[in-house]
Amino acid sequence: MKCLKGATLLVMLVLAGCATRTDLEVVQRDNDELKSRLFRIEKDLGGVKTEARESIESTLRDFQKEREGARKGLADLQASMEGLKVDQQVLAGKLDDLSLATRKPADDVALLKEDLERRLTALDERLAKAEKGLDALQKKVSDTDASRAKEAEKASPETLYQKGLEAYRGGNFPVAREAFTKFLEQNPKHELVSNARYWTGETYYSEKKYEQAILEFQEVIKNFPGKEKVPAAMFKQAMAFHEIGDKKSARFVLKKLVEEYPASEEAKRAKERLKEMK
Repeated sequence: MKCLKGATLLVMLVLAGCATRTDLEVVQRDNDELKSRLFRIEKDLGGVKTEARESIESTLRDFQKEREGARKGLADLQASMEGLKVDQQVLAGKLDDLSLATRKPADDVALLKEDLERRLTALDERLAKAEKGLDALQKKVSDTDASRAKEAEKASPETLYQKGLEAYRGGNFPVAREAFTKFLEQNPKHELVSNARYWTGETYYSEKKYEQAILEFQEVIKNFPGKEKVPAAMFKQAMAFHEIGDKKSARFVLKKLVEEYPASEEAKRAKERLKEMK
């Protein structure tokens, strides 16, 4: 604007014819200075434009990068959300399965409980029947025992003795012993007392109750000398001693048997046993 005014003034002075050389030089310097300032301004303005353009471009690039990053972040977020939805669906399915699995054992337990209750009821019924049957059986046994006791009381000594022998030969040693004991109680002076005592010892020996057998056989040996069952009682007593490990007593009884009853069948057996014990 100043350059334009200077040029206009110069033209007016020239036209007016009143401008001097000095004035023209001043005007010329002003004009040059104005041109120089205008050039610098235009140069600075160009630098500012360039700097502004570069700054704008850099900002646009950074914005573009941020925009791309935001888009990528948004895509990742969407993918994560989709994954979470899938996980949620899977978890919901597992929760349903767990609910069914939890409910199923409860149903099984209920069915098992019902089955056990039915079985328990049936078992109680069977137990009640069994108890009734047992009571009836016990009553029958009691009646039978009472009947047998009455029969035993009425039976003759020989019959009672024979009953003991039959029970012994049948392997029913407690019943045989009971019969022989009753015989001895009811008939203490009967001629078969030594035999009954001997067979009582045999019942103990057969049950491997050797100490009791030794005592019973000793009753025969001590109280009935000369009776036919004494040699047999001595031999079985020696065998009972041998069974409990008292070999010294066994040899002593066997030797005594051979000395006192040399002609008996038991003496022959005693000699054989003594040879084996050497």
